[in-house]
Amino acid sequence: MSEAMIASAEQSLNSERERRQKLELNKLQKRLRREVGQAIADFSMIEAGDKVMCCLSGGKDSYAMLDILLNLQKSAPVSFELIAVNLDQKQPGFPEEVLPEYLSSMGIEYHIIEKDTYSIVKEKVPEGKTTCGLCSRLRRGILYNFAEEHGVTKIALGHHRDDMLETLFLNMFYGGKLKSMPPVLHSDDGRNTVIRPLAYSREKDIARYAGLREFPIIPCNLCGSQENLQRQVIKDMFQSWDKQHPGRLETMFRAMCNVEPSHLADTNLYDFREGKRLGGKRQAVHTAEPEATTDFGRLDVLNI
Repeated sequence: MSEAMIASAEQSLNSERERRQKLELNKLQKRLRREVGQAIADFSMIEAGDKVMCCLSGGKDSYAMLDILLNLQKSAPVSFELIAVNLDQKQPGFPEEVLPEYLSSMGIEYHIIEKDTYSIVKEKVPEGKTTCGLCSRLRRGILYNFAEEHGVTKIALGHHRDDMLETLFLNMFYGGKLKSMPPVLHSDDGRNTVIRPLAYSREKDIARYAGLREFPIIPCNLCGSQENLQRQVIKDMFQSWDKQHPGRLETMFRAMCNVEPSHLADTNLYDFREGKRLGGKRQAVHTAEPEATTDFGRLDVLNI
């Protein structure tokens, strides 16, 4: 076979590959748009006049969330504002130029908050211990205060369906509680409202979408390198289930959306003497730094 024929065959293969990737990208984008739109409608996440702060870490989830929200904003029945915010925690080797360059190219208002929480975490947490608890509390406080100072009405985080399921199992296995990450979370004092637009979306779809869109992913060198985290154990279990029992994770998530208090055992949710539902305990966003207790309502690797 001549070099010209080989080159022509390679070009045909590349064209076919590009065509398939484009079709897959369009399919994934439509699915994610539909899921995010449904989640926003089901849980009243975004309303007319909202100023939504998309928290970006440089991970696949937050990139995808911002991308889909920007897409939906163009055709949404209500008008709302989007801004992007990244917290530069001064981790060694963090590529400071990546997010500003990407966000500038997108034409969206963005803010880079520079706070050296890395030094605080390394100073306070003993070597070999998980840094995620303190790191996430510091990050939450900084982002919540920024939101209040800038008139933000909704704080959007990139947690997806798998994160919510993992948190449910973490709380059951290690925390003795039946709770997860809610799609919408209000603070008691009214300062902050957290929303999770990717609540209905699967991690594997988001990962594939991020790859096809070629987002400039930034790895987390502070907590992402820590091994043997409890969340990773749950994640590995889910991946095994998903391969061996397709549809199990979907059924589990439907169960989270279909709770019957009378068939559990929480006397704060159900009056077993009178046979009627009660108001129950109200979960809220912590606006001040919480005590150092186990809290699986956050990610060990907080991908926001």
